[in-house]
Amino acid sequence: MAEAASSDVLVIGGGAAGLFCALTAGQRGRRVRVIEHANRCGKKILMSGGGRCNFTNTGTRPENFLSANPHFCKSALARYRPEHFIALVERHGIAYHEKELGQLFCDDSSKQIVKMLLDECVAAGVEVRTSCSIEAVEKTAAGFRLRTSQGVFDAPALVVASGGLSIPSMGATGFGYALARQFGHSLLPTRAGLVPLTLSGSHAERMQDLAGVALPVMASAGRQSFSNSMLITHRGISGPAILQISSYWQAGEPLRLDLLPGEDAGARLQALRLERPDAELRTLLSELLPKRFAQRLCEDAFQSRPMRQFNPKELQQIGTTLNNWPLIASGTEGYRTAEVTLGGVDTRELSSSTMESKLCPGLYFVGEVMDVTGWLGGYNFQWAWASGHAAGQAV
Repeated sequence: MAEAASSDVLVIGGGAAGLFCALTAGQRGRRVRVIEHANRCGKKILMSGGGRCNFTNTGTRPENFLSANPHFCKSALARYRPEHFIALVERHGIAYHEKELGQLFCDDSSKQIVKMLLDECVAAGVEVRTSCSIEAVEKTAAGFRLRTSQGVFDAPALVVASGGLSIPSMGATGFGYALARQFGHSLLPTRAGLVPLTLSGSHAERMQDLAGVALPVMASAGRQSFSNSMLITHRGISGPAILQISSYWQAGEPLRLDLLPGEDAGARLQALRLERPDAELRTLLSELLPKRFAQRLCEDAFQSRPMRQFNPKELQQIGTTLNNWPLIASGTEGYRTAEVTLGGVDTRELSSSTMESKLCPGLYFVGEVMDVTGWLGGYNFQWAWASGHAAGQAV
């Protein structure tokens, strides 16, 4: 057998967190080798943000992340902040803009972010191996040994940056979870996050022919709420508000939608009754909501008649329904379209400052493979940079 090629650090995964960890370690003089099973690095980066990569969020706070161990992300996020990554983007001359709510996107293309990361890796002497599948990972006296389709590699430090299960068409697998188990780590249950919700039965029938209709809503599940737009699809509901709440929604739990967010719908209807007593409820709702959606509401939930024929109590009840419209989702579209994977490697078994395993010295986990999941809007990329930086500084 050919002799193993050695380095200081082996990184499994050439996505956002893996490349950032590699370039950070390389800049410290470590000899780093990245092993990527796909034919190119950063496939999820390339498709993110509609091809423009929502690469960070200027308002990133620990509260923007879900984890069974909510304090875990604080240290890494505090040490590598959005302004640090923005400075790197500016240094590479990449033009960007803020879309909304602190979300930063490339003006041109996600390809610029991938090129930036790979250029930084080259400058730091990092070797990147693509189309390199891993056949076995072993613990040795000196560290770790990877048997791959391109040879055998040894290193004292191993970083698992293999991502989650979301978007398998981009090459996502459960490899990182299997590796965590191999080295004694616990996993928290995984499920699709930031994902469209599906409807079935009467809910689906009522909404099906409204596919393409979008409106601002506040979506609530449990004690969590998000205000943004909702899009009705052929399979159910999507849009930023729905993707956000999907990470908090549990199957079987009622979803509540405020169809006139920030407004007391009952009071608005009372005022309209005084201003336009002869107008039909259907007509007025069509001015407040998308016309087709308003008409469907009147067919299903409210009997439309001239406003003067409604008494104040009836209008208040209609208003209450508009501000708290119940919708039963049957499930999600799953990992096929999910932007992230909730759950993963239990962070209570990792160091929050270095991302190193408490169970297996020299083993590190970064990015989505861990039980840390951000909101929609650049937060998951910032976690990739922050966790990658923390491990890259430590290996």
